[in-house]
Amino acid sequence: MAAVGSKLPEGRYGRSRTADEAADRKLKLVGAVLGVLFLAVVGWFGYDYINGTKLSAEVITFDVVSDDTVKVHLEVRKDSDARGYCTLRSQSEDGAEVGRADFRFDQRKDRVDKLVTLRTRARGTNAELLGCHSD
Repeated sequence: MAAVGSKLPEGRYGRSRTADEAADRKLKLVGAVLGVLFLAVVGWFGYDYINGTKLSAEVITFDVVSDDTVKVHLEVRKDSDARGYCTLRSQSEDGAEVGRADFRFDQRKDRVDKLVTLRTRARGTNAELLGCHSD
C-alpha cells in the first residue's frame, strides 16, 4: 500500500488559512478606522450644531406703515461678545418678495430689542425673519 500524504498539495485547494486570516485582519482594521472617522464626523457636526449658534432672533411685532415701509420689532439673543446680522423680508399679498434687508447687531449685550425699518418696493403684508448669522 502506498503511503497517503498528510499534507495537501500547495495551492491546489484554494488559499491557505493564513491568507484568509490576514484578509480578515485587514478588513477589521479598515472597518475600525472608518468607524472611528464616522464617529468623529458625527461628533464634530453635533458639537457645531449645539455650540455654533451664537445668534438667534424673533420677530415680536411688525406694522405696515405705508406702501414702501414695514416697521419690525426684533428681539435678538446672543452671546455678549457675538457680532452678526439678521435677514428680514416682506412679501406682498400675492406672495412675491417686495423687500429684503440685513440688520447688524454688534452691541455687547446678551439681548437686544430693536425697532428696524424694512423698505419695500410695493406694499408688504408681513415681516419674516429668514435667519441670523454670526461673524
